[in-house]
Amino acid sequence: MDIKLLNDQGQSTASFAAPDTVFGRDFNEALVHQIVVAFQANARSGNRAQKDRAEVHHSTKKPFRQKGTGRARAGMTSSPLWRGGGKIFPNSPEENFSQKVNKKMFRAGIRSILSQLAREDRIAVVDSFTLDSPKTKLAADKLKSMGIEESVLIITDSIDENVYLATRNLRNVAVVEPRFADPLSLIHYKKVLITKPAIAQLEEMLG
Repeated sequence: MDIKLLNDQGQSTASFAAPDTVFGRDFNEALVHQIVVAFQANARSGNRAQKDRAEVHHSTKKPFRQKGTGRARAGMTSSPLWRGGGKIFPNSPEENFSQKVNKKMFRAGIRSILSQLAREDRIAVVDSFTLDSPKTKLAADKLKSMGIEESVLIITDSIDENVYLATRNLRNVAVVEPRFADPLSLIHYKKVLITKPAIAQLEEMLG
């Protein structure tokens, strides 16, 4: 799969022959959906808490007599059928939302996403991505000079401190190493910028 090779001015000087084992796969929509949903579920924390009928504030006194009122019989006001009563199946802070995805499926899903991004011309390759100083304006100007004015995910072999400090305040820019390139970020960002050494790492991880 041939991917555009950009210089610092954003000009496509040549094409980079990316490995087909990572960037030449068919798109598997069902698999991609599964790993994205699992990734979001695994990041979810069980921080909701509800009370059951034993925990709500209530009295054990019978609300009204058993017969003769025309109403359904009731034993206490903590019944889930009553307003202010406890929940039948309350949410617990210990609730576990995680979903298991096999490593083979996860890697196949990442390959499928990268291949589709390459076909949609949303991936570009650069030799390296470095900055002389940790200035946010410097990072913004460099991306603008490269013709990248929308959201971008930068995948680099090793994160330079200047790049990290300069891009952390840019709302639509994220810099990660290949091992931290998650499926949700790959889909979310409009452009993906990958360095040549990072492609070698991706091939080693996913090939």
